[in-house]
Amino acid sequence: MAGQSRKWMILVATIWIQAFTGTNFDFSTYSSNLKSVLGISQVQLNYLAVASDLGKVFGWSSGLALLYFPLWTVLFAAAIMGFVGYGVQWLVITNVISLPYILVFLCCLLAGLSICWFNTVCFVLCIRNFPANRSLALSLTVSFNGVSAALYTLAYNAINPVSTELYLLLNALVPLFVSFAALIPILRQPPLEPLPPDGVRRDSLMFLLLNILAVLNGVYLLLFRSKTSDVTSARLLFGGSILLLILPLCLPGLVYARNWYLHNIHSSFRLEGSGFILVDVDELEMHKGMVTREASLEGYQLLNDDVVRAVNTPDQKSFIEDDDGCCCTKLITKNQLGMLGEEHPLSLLLCRSDFWLYYIAYFCGGTIGLVYSNNLGQIAQSLGQSSETTTLVTLYSSFSFFGRLLSATPDYIRAKVYFARTGWLAVALLPTTIALFLLASSGSLAALQAGTALIGLSSGFIFAAAVSITSELFGPNSVGVNHNILITNIPIGSLVYGFLAALVYESHSVAGSKTESVICMGRDCYLLTFVWWGCLSVIGLASSVVLFLRTRRAYQRFEQDRITSSMLYS
Repeated sequence: MAGQSRKWMILVATIWIQAFTGTNFDFSTYSSNLKSVLGISQVQLNYLAVASDLGKVFGWSSGLALLYFPLWTVLFAAAIMGFVGYGVQWLVITNVISLPYILVFLCCLLAGLSICWFNTVCFVLCIRNFPANRSLALSLTVSFNGVSAALYTLAYNAINPVSTELYLLLNALVPLFVSFAALIPILRQPPLEPLPPDGVRRDSLMFLLLNILAVLNGVYLLLFRSKTSDVTSARLLFGGSILLLILPLCLPGLVYARNWYLHNIHSSFRLEGSGFILVDVDELEMHKGMVTREASLEGYQLLNDDVVRAVNTPDQKSFIEDDDGCCCTKLITKNQLGMLGEEHPLSLLLCRSDFWLYYIAYFCGGTIGLVYSNNLGQIAQSLGQSSETTTLVTLYSSFSFFGRLLSATPDYIRAKVYFARTGWLAVALLPTTIALFLLASSGSLAALQAGTALIGLSSGFIFAAAVSITSELFGPNSVGVNHNILITNIPIGSLVYGFLAALVYESHSVAGSKTESVICMGRDCYLLTFVWWGCLSVIGLASSVVLFLRTRRAYQRFEQDRITSSMLYS
């Protein structure tokens, strides 16, 4: 029982780590100040944003480090990298030291790499301690990574709401402190052991309660995102957000207290001399639900044998081999994915049409959302809304958080409404397209807020769902390599899209005679950028629809086999 309790402590510790290490989402809050201090152009500022994203290219180094070092050392290595990367930038922006541009670029790269190392630690903790519910654990914890900017904004308002460089100091110190707080649960990880008979149901209840608390956390941050002139009120609001992050610690205690009561006290009230045992009807139904749940969770283990048999059926075979038809039919059926979960080594992955459709959908969807968040400070400034920058960053962060939480929806409603996860990806890309054309059509504050919320919601869903989609389409054992290949589109997109935006920005800007940095004011600064980004997002949406059409048969076969397996073991 103690071991089971410790695994929930680890989950809460993972939530804390994720909640305070999404430090790349608050770049827009201090980017204008950094640009002014360094005296750089918009293109050079874009390169600093790209440097943070370039950390994902070297994300594989964290996995390599885990082969030779214990988990806690990798955690603190990430914290130290972030401390140095953000700490040096804070010294530069406060004019304590002066560094050439290339060294500031390297600091941004180091800070971005620290985020990847933190994420790797969190992924490993979830997979090790929740093998039967890893998708729920991952979606829950990854969701909190999107709320970091909102938490840092509350801390900023509570400490000194007139100093934007405070964000850099918080980015350097807070993850280090959180790493110390998470050290004890990580060092006391329980040994992996099979769940007791009621384990699946209890874990499902725990995840449901934790998701409810997560929604409350997101609503709280969304409602109180605005700045307040009262420092006392700001501190109370920040204290409330911390309390909501601590509150999940109470849930494991409540659940296990009930379990202890049923095991040690309630069980003593039985008729020892009677030939009948007092069994509650609800407990019988509970047991049936657990058996069904266990069979459902074991569906991935039964995938290969069941789907191979399904693929060999005459109807499905005729569908795959039917090459007679229009070009659209050939596009959908040619080299179609036969089954989910098949392992794809690198050579096979790069030859898959499905992978490149997936790559384009991500490149023209989630990556655009990330680049938008990096430019949010300059977008607000160009529209005369500089005072709303922190509010907009918090809005993006909060809706990104909700989008990440929604990525677990397919797992919760699959019994009633089943839809392929690639179909959900296509649905998630639609808000980005709507938002970008909305921003192009109107420069009002309301349009800016609505567009920011929609893009945050869309990109958050894509970021959180991508790991599961990669695992399902190209194999769970190869997901570490394959997903790192997929996210190479992020630094590429950050460079291309950001460079495009910077060129448009500078083409409409006016520089003073004695200044090196330029400032652009007016809708024209980003109007053409929004139009181009919107057209690219349409391409991403089209790619995701084609990917859904190509993979829906494989998802349907897998779901049919899962239901059959559940019926056999129920």
